[in-house]
Amino acid sequence: MHILTTTSASLDDIAEPVDLRQQPAEMVALSFTDSDLAGLATAWQADACNLPSMRLAALRDLRHPMSVDLWIDSVAQHAKVILVRILGGYDWWRYGCDQLAATARARGIKLALLPGESHDEDPRLIEASTLPSGELDALLAYFRQGGPANMTALVGRLAGLCGRIVPAAQPVEVPKAGFYRPGVGVVEDLASLLTQNSTPIVPILFYRSMLLAADAAPIDALVDTLEARNITAVPIFVPSLKDKSALDFVENAFAMLKPAAILTATAFASGAEPGAETLFDRAGVPVFQVIVATTRRDAWENNLRGLAPADLAMHVVLPELDGRILAGAISFKAELEADTALAFRAFANRSEPDRVERVADRIAAYIRLQQAVPAERRLVFLIPDYPSAPGRTGYAVGLDVPSSVLAMLRDLRDAGYTVEKIPESPRVLLDLLEQSGEHLAADDYASLFEYLPVDARQRVLDAWGEAASRPFPFRAATFGNITVALAPDRGRSADRRADYHDPTLPPRHELVAFGLWLQKTLGVHAILHVGAHGTLEWLPGKTVALGQNCFPEIVTGGLPVIYPFIVSNPGEAAQAKRRIAAVTLGHLPPPLTGAGLDDHQQELERLVDEYAQADGLDRRRRDRLAKLIVETAAKTGLASEAGVARTDAPDEALRRIDAWLCDLKDFAVKDGLHVYGRVPDGEADPLRLQSAANEKAALLAALEGRHIT
Repeated sequence: MHILTTTSASLDDIAEPVDLRQQPAEMVALSFTDSDLAGLATAWQADACNLPSMRLAALRDLRHPMSVDLWIDSVAQHAKVILVRILGGYDWWRYGCDQLAATARARGIKLALLPGESHDEDPRLIEASTLPSGELDALLAYFRQGGPANMTALVGRLAGLCGRIVPAAQPVEVPKAGFYRPGVGVVEDLASLLTQNSTPIVPILFYRSMLLAADAAPIDALVDTLEARNITAVPIFVPSLKDKSALDFVENAFAMLKPAAILTATAFASGAEPGAETLFDRAGVPVFQVIVATTRRDAWENNLRGLAPADLAMHVVLPELDGRILAGAISFKAELEADTALAFRAFANRSEPDRVERVADRIAAYIRLQQAVPAERRLVFLIPDYPSAPGRTGYAVGLDVPSSVLAMLRDLRDAGYTVEKIPESPRVLLDLLEQSGEHLAADDYASLFEYLPVDARQRVLDAWGEAASRPFPFRAATFGNITVALAPDRGRSADRRADYHDPTLPPRHELVAFGLWLQKTLGVHAILHVGAHGTLEWLPGKTVALGQNCFPEIVTGGLPVIYPFIVSNPGEAAQAKRRIAAVTLGHLPPPLTGAGLDDHQQELERLVDEYAQADGLDRRRRDRLAKLIVETAAKTGLASEAGVARTDAPDEALRRIDAWLCDLKDFAVKDGLHVYGRVPDGEADPLRLQSAANEKAALLAALEGRHIT
């Protein structure tokens, strides 16, 4: 196994007492969600001179009972109106609800306790509130619809409850799902979003809550960056992908748009039953997951784990069930400038410009692969060179890598790819790789190296010094438009195994040069990584949500990576998905066969069989055989393998030996290595035959830019 540098953290920090040190105000609003608070802040600031004073606070800062008491004493008991929106209902803030209810009743304060989920009704919140249920429903309706106009009307209604005469419109309905345009907002006419040119179309799914909170800056940035690459981006807002009406809207939109790819910033999986088709399966094009993280930017930047546990689960792990390709994080939470009048500092989504650029590059690279005709696609097959036993170049768990490469070369040739002079055997292929004349000139490397991020360059220089002033040779051979290559070692040849697994050691110049050669000189459309134990996904950097100084990204760039990976090792396959955006194609493990018995074990089995026959017929012969079995097992060393202890009585030793032999005969071991997309001649198992056919089809589908679950 490989390891990555991580840090430990609990899902929730231990709550500490906090004194918000706010001054009293006539109106007070609390919520768990940043979008609620940001929307209220914007609405109040727009007309502050005509509105009562207001204070806002995040409920996450009032988790400790002492924090609640301090805040009630300094702020709440002096207010005229208090509105609290509680994600999860009464049980999530039981102490605060009880104390506020008591204070409101004692001082005649108008208190509205609202559920966080607009469709839920919590009788205990209604009972604890001092406003009538009709007024609570009216206030909740503004949150149910959301958006700047409704937040403005809500603040006006709260001002009215304070005794001010302020216009407060009724809630304005905002569609559950619709099209969006940066700088414009909700757009009903789809044609206005499309250009007259026949550019690739990429829908971007994002949460309606971002639109309603005027917090869609990451989506705006992504649209602009994609369009700079001649890709037409069509943002679509949805409440979730489990809402039936929203799902129907998106399905119809996809049918009209005929997208080249799909981007989604929504979390979780699509929610289909196991084996059932999802929205993305029906669309049939690659689906990329972009992360609008709730993780703070400084936490992402300074932590090698990359994302907080909640983001990892919702935005990475669960979406993988849909077959989404992790394109990367495009934004993180950041504090806005504090508003002294509201005594509140809001959090908002802030796009990370270089991450948005990287995501756009990745999408553009996939579309480039998708649009190229097979005969013009340039591919590189990357063979791992795991530091195993000598003479096992191209070793991978369960897969015959050289034979698989040759098989796939033939499949690609038959599918119309330009493949020439396919080697006749694995041995010939490996010999050609060692005889290669492929290289990158030292001057070219020096120029390309200067374009890498400063911190990454310095880490390579600190570890390995200046690059040699000679060409960088590569073990690679080209067959038409297909190149087959062995990646250079990431570390010192004299200590390959330790360096291969070092999670902090930056790659040496040769491996960096190899990646730049693939991206800039060969100009390949995609990397086909054949076999587990590759080095690229284990290079230093963040575990997930990589940054510009992370070496997996530096070496592979935005190139599509298609990675046949043994189906029985999903743990390591996940790293390839999360760190180099790989499309992993599960391949069969080798067929199993009985382990069999060696000569000593067969002799022992023969004696046990004779014992079984003698038992009940000839007691003296049975006893002699029992003694002989134990002596033979001890003499051959098999007794210890069978778990026989020196203190065991003869009958117990005999029982252990018999059980061990039975288990050993039933034990199955791998019979050779699997060849991707192939089964041995004479194979009759229909499941293995179908699985091999699926492997071949999956490879071609991935190269065509189709959705792979």
